[in-house]
Amino acid sequence: MIEISFVFIEALLAVIWVIVRAAVWIKNKKLDPKREALLLLMYVNLAVIIRFTMFPMKKLNGCVQPLLFDPERLLPFNTNLIPFVNTFAYSSKRETMVNVIGNSLLLTPTGIILPILYKKLDTFPKVLLTGALMSLCIEIAQLPFFTRVTDTDDLILNTLGVAIGYGIYALASLVRARGASVKNE
Repeated sequence: MIEISFVFIEALLAVIWVIVRAAVWIKNKKLDPKREALLLLMYVNLAVIIRFTMFPMKKLNGCVQPLLFDPERLLPFNTNLIPFVNTFAYSSKRETMVNVIGNSLLLTPTGIILPILYKKLDTFPKVLLTGALMSLCIEIAQLPFFTRVTDTDDLILNTLGVAIGYGIYALASLVRARGASVKNE
């Protein structure tokens, strides 16, 4: 069995991030601090998503669980393909609410950051599709780890979170545009 720690994954991703950003800076021969700040915000957003989706807390001692890979336990994959089966299968209403709210809010920042960072993601359908694909990638990435569950409910709730985030972005954009038009009158 192979244990993969959260610290290892985050350190690996940080090294990759620094190398990629350095290569882009060298290639472009310029640095846009505002864009880099937004990209860093997206990186932090993704790090938080990875932390909570791949490395949950153990209930008993509050420690972050490592990813566990065991080729002998690879198949069958631990999946739920039927919507809303697991969502309401928790032993208490509190656990159900934590799951629903947590999964919904997890990708909410993504729905805000994507249209700011990428001008081509300028409509609700584009942002929603991108967020849904991100969530699908997360769920697929959980397949080889027998302690994780690839769950349709998570995909639906994460995508709802992206929609909420885009709604916040759109509302803020509307308020900003109206403020600018009032200021110009």
